[in-house]
Amino acid sequence: MPPEPSLTRWFAEEVQPHEADLRAYLRRSFPGLADIDDLVQETYARVFRAKTAGKVSEARPYLFVTARHAACDLFRRSQTISITGLAELEHLPVVEDRPGVAEVIDHAHELEILRAAIGALPDRCRQVVTLCKLYGLSHREVAQRLGISEHTVNAQIALGVLRCRNYLRVRGMMGDRTQ
Repeated sequence: MPPEPSLTRWFAEEVQPHEADLRAYLRRSFPGLADIDDLVQETYARVFRAKTAGKVSEARPYLFVTARHAACDLFRRSQTISITGLAELEHLPVVEDRPGVAEVIDHAHELEILRAAIGALPDRCRQVVTLCKLYGLSHREVAQRLGISEHTVNAQIALGVLRCRNYLRVRGMMGDRTQ
């Protein structure tokens, strides 16, 4: 629907004559604007709607305030982050350093079998293997703590490792290699 002739005349007489000043103001106040023409047209549309709604008493001040608001809206919109891609997050390539669930369960299962292998050792052998291999004590420290010779510690370690290896082999945890 075409505008009323009185609105068209008002626009031509009261608004358009300030276009050069409006463009200079926008360039000076908002040097980062890429397209002044679009902003001027948006400003004109807002001013025209406001005049139709009876909100404009003086055209020039209203024109410049409206242009400033339109420029601020434009900057605000340009800084908005698009969320359209957020729905596709599951498709993004994400590298995760943690092991997967299957690996964690498999590792826990292996540790449980190793714990059972150590638990199946004779008491003295289990103590020596635990102190040396799990707690990191030296052969000398184990010998002193248990009141046995270092030679016995060496023998118990060899026996414990051999028995654990056999325990794991029987349960399919180790290849069938010759010693």
